[in-house]
Amino acid sequence: MAPRGDGSDDREKSEVAQSESRRPISTVVFVIAMQAEALPLVNKFGLSETTDSPLGKGLPWVLYYGVHKELQINVVCPGRDAALGIDSVGTVPASLITFASIQALKPDIIINAGTCGGFKVKGANIGDVFLVSDVVFHDRRIPIPMFDLYGVGLREAFSTPNLLKELNLKIGRLSTGDSLDMSTQDESLIIANDATLKDMEGAAVAYVADLMKVPVMFLKAVTDLVDGDKPTAEEFLQNLAVVTSALEETATKVINFINAKNLSDL
Repeated sequence: MAPRGDGSDDREKSEVAQSESRRPISTVVFVIAMQAEALPLVNKFGLSETTDSPLGKGLPWVLYYGVHKELQINVVCPGRDAALGIDSVGTVPASLITFASIQALKPDIIINAGTCGGFKVKGANIGDVFLVSDVVFHDRRIPIPMFDLYGVGLREAFSTPNLLKELNLKIGRLSTGDSLDMSTQDESLIIANDATLKDMEGAAVAYVADLMKVPVMFLKAVTDLVDGDKPTAEEFLQNLAVVTSALEETATKVINFINAKNLSDL
């Protein structure tokens, strides 16, 4: 059958999208890179680790699941590197686990939660939890017309004005790259992109969520000041436990706000 060409298909898609936005949220997936970041939330909601993961057999990916009020809550982590036994951080593991989670769990919304670096010149302080407005990459440098924009990969987070107002969170742009430190080139792009926060997963999660047409929001808690005086790795490790506790508190408030609401209510 040939396309109708009368705009009917577009109207039908719009009606489906509006219907979806009015349906109560039932399934939430948290994508979290590190177990240390995830466990406070897992413990808060009494989630259980699955022994028969729908994400795939023979993979290191970890899935915690449970029910809180009217929500099915899932927390997914890339798990530990098989050779080194450390958390599989960075854009590639984050992309894979996000894709697998969407395929297997069919979430209504994804929340990428985790720690990040912040820029004090942009108003970030240790322990702040930000709601991210949009995301970019800072280490995909492709100096060819149009490919340069592709490299930056600007994507907006799902808009949640009511949540932002209710929880009174700080908001800012997140810049993602696969290194904990920051090269001179990285810094130039981060400044050019007007980012407030720096992490190693967010823009990759956004890419997959956009590809799969699933709303995504970001909660990022500041462990270190990128433009501060202390070495990044030292400050990150020093503040990790306290900041993940703050992240859990905010994530809990977000879940309680989301409960029994539609996407359009957020």
